[in-house]
Amino acid sequence: MALNPNKVLKKYYSIKEVSEMLDIPESTLRYWEKEFKEISPKKNAKGIRHYTADDIEQIKLVNHLVKEKSLTIKGAKSRMNENPKITVDTHEVVERLKAIREELKAILSELDSTPPCGQPL
Repeated sequence: MALNPNKVLKKYYSIKEVSEMLDIPESTLRYWEKEFKEISPKKNAKGIRHYTADDIEQIKLVNHLVKEKSLTIKGAKSRMNENPKITVDTHEVVERLKAIREELKAILSELDSTPPCGQPL
């Protein structure tokens, strides 16, 4: 899921917002933060996490590798360290294809609900 380009982007997001945005439990986000050096939200004096858009992109990449590609944590770390550019590029292509699929589904749904030409509404 990409950040909504129509919304005003915030500089920082709370763990709750990121959890809801990506449908990933907060406990998983905290665990991944410990396991992946690429995920490093800022913390205030009280220890409250503040995620940037870059942090969110890294979380989406880890989620893609662990949940969609079914890699272990160790495998995902290895993939991210071995070929980070290729891994990121592949993930971006997959995200674009998912967005295109959703657009096509919306178009198909619109076409299905439109009466044939010459038919009254």
